[in-house]
Amino acid sequence: MRFKDLFKMVFVNIWANRFRAFLTALGIIVGAATIIMVVAVGKGGQASVAEQFAKLSVGTIFVMPSNSKGYKVPLSVKDVQQIREKASSVSLVSIMINGKADTGYNDVSSQATVVGVFPEAQALNNLKITRGRFITEDDEAKRTRVAVLGAELAEELFGPDTSMAVGSVIKVSKRNIEVIGVLSRMGDTTGGISIDDSALVPYSVAEKYLLGPNAQPRIVALARDMESVPSAINQITAVLRDTHKIKGQDDFMVRDAGSRLAAAQDTARTMSVLLIIVATIVLIVGGIGIMNVMFVSVRERTREIGILKAIGAKKRDILLQFLMEGMLISFVGGLVGAFLGIVMVPLTQYMDLKAIPSLSGVLLSLAFSVATGTFFGYYPAMKAAGLSPLEALRYE
Repeated sequence: MRFKDLFKMVFVNIWANRFRAFLTALGIIVGAATIIMVVAVGKGGQASVAEQFAKLSVGTIFVMPSNSKGYKVPLSVKDVQQIREKASSVSLVSIMINGKADTGYNDVSSQATVVGVFPEAQALNNLKITRGRFITEDDEAKRTRVAVLGAELAEELFGPDTSMAVGSVIKVSKRNIEVIGVLSRMGDTTGGISIDDSALVPYSVAEKYLLGPNAQPRIVALARDMESVPSAINQITAVLRDTHKIKGQDDFMVRDAGSRLAAAQDTARTMSVLLIIVATIVLIVGGIGIMNVMFVSVRERTREIGILKAIGAKKRDILLQFLMEGMLISFVGGLVGAFLGIVMVPLTQYMDLKAIPSLSGVLLSLAFSVATGTFFGYYPAMKAAGLSPLEALRYE
């Protein structure tokens, strides 16, 4: 039997039972749409991670107080000086201190993060000034009460137009602080501190006037290059163990941005794999539906099979006919599901999810759909092809 005739018979049979074919393909449609959504959300998650860390050099190293119990020596400016002198793999190092404080301007108030920094913080954290200037050595030495505002905090206090922010005097912990600059929007760039919601002030001002003794300092360092990160971490650890006179467990933690980036990307990939597994289960359920419907179809068309064999149709022809039915139903279901998935991707923005549609997601959904229809359609097709012509003709 010619392939053209086989395809025509398959199409006629599916069209004659189009409602049942649609119900059969529902599982495939849902599975294909799910795969496209999963791949898009996975790529969006990885892109978000990359954007978040793009503002940080992967050679950035964070030193924070340890969470372990016991006596702890707080990180200090002395530690920074020792690291600067003894850690040859470190090109730049500074210390910062942060805590929450009431911030206000005129009738507008906000609970903001106050970050005490040295001038090196700008280069260490890739901070970009949109208005005014950054904190200088002179500000630090004279304990000048000035602040550089993050983009969101500036908008919250001064409105969308932050041009009047520079030169204005705001209240931070009931103290007058002059705004000398506004930062561009940065995101999470300093190991968990949201710079956008922060007011950056000279370190000595934050320590003495705004945050008090309970705030915990942290050190930020920059390795000379990517290859120097492991040696920089070892050198920083050795210096701090020496300055803190540690004999047992460290009272600090050292983390590098590169490992945080890799961990975040691994988490995003793991979530994508888990979601693809869920989508695969949906497709398998759809494939089982195809198999069940094809078994029913074989039983209903037993006499038809007998007639086809009696007029010369071979076992291979019957096998191809039923197998093509399953593949066509799953392929069309995959196309419909792919279309729905692409249409649904933009809706994720209303759920605060970033999704990036891709050709690979569409191809993957179609491949899974056709593979599912082929796999689950093969056994019913074999059963149909194996029917005896005499028994098939006698079937009522």
